[in-house]
Amino acid sequence: MNLTVGEAKASRLSLIKRCLRQPLLHFLIAGFALFGLYGGLHRSTVNQDPQRIEITPEVVQWIAISWLARWQRPASEQQLQGLIDEYVKEEILYREALKLGLDKDDTIIRRRLAQKMDFLAEDVASLREPAPGVLEAWYNRHPDQYAPPPLATFHHLFFALDKRGADARVQAQAALSSLTDKHSGDGDAFMFNSAYSEQSQDQVARVFGSKFAVSLFKQAPGGWVGPVESGFGWHLVWIDTLAKPPAPAFETVAQQVKSDWLFEQRSKSKRANFDALKARYEVVVTLPASADGIAASQTERPQ
Repeated sequence: MNLTVGEAKASRLSLIKRCLRQPLLHFLIAGFALFGLYGGLHRSTVNQDPQRIEITPEVVQWIAISWLARWQRPASEQQLQGLIDEYVKEEILYREALKLGLDKDDTIIRRRLAQKMDFLAEDVASLREPAPGVLEAWYNRHPDQYAPPPLATFHHLFFALDKRGADARVQAQAALSSLTDKHSGDGDAFMFNSAYSEQSQDQVARVFGSKFAVSLFKQAPGGWVGPVESGFGWHLVWIDTLAKPPAPAFETVAQQVKSDWLFEQRSKSKRANFDALKARYEVVVTLPASADGIAASQTERPQ
């Protein structure tokens, strides 16, 4: 049956409206179904009229699912129509590129197609919402992941490179043996502070450099340590405390926990998807007869 242009447009709009009225559960079911049938929906021209592009209900569902997986909300009617138009444009350019043989022996295209298979598995996994209690259990299994960083309270004596030159470290080492308590000793004037309270490792690194910060947080509190190098010179450091703040309440990090949980679900989905695909293949690897053959192939330049 042939439809007029107006009837075809009305039919398409009716289809779009029906898709938009479907609840999230329908999207989820369709997503998993489309995942299993993806091979039948990809843009292959096998057994197709190369001059005909048919947007079936399944393709519309796949487009809607892809949008939902990316943006975590259904597309509006206008957005879905725009996505369909973009799909048609891409399909036309894709088929024309195939006619020109642009897909042949192209490492970038090969890698991109492999990535898209990974992304497909991620899209399906990202639609899954955690059941009640799942995120709290995840949080309890990974407490260190959400624990605040330790905080250092310390003061230091500074031995400036620009004033003492190459002797700065030697003089700092000599001064260390004469320090009797936390308030003893004198150093050079420092452009920032001589004492710091409850500083994280990142905060310390912003002033003294990462090498200094890493070294500082490896020390035990309650005594002088050093010399410790910074970009300014050498330091003798008295660490008062290295305190670990209490873990945050779950409610304050719930969004981050959910993001981390979804990341793991996507990773698991990708692994499971690949394992299922790999099971369909027999992989045979034949190495060169000797290590010299491998070395020779690595030094050959492509023609």
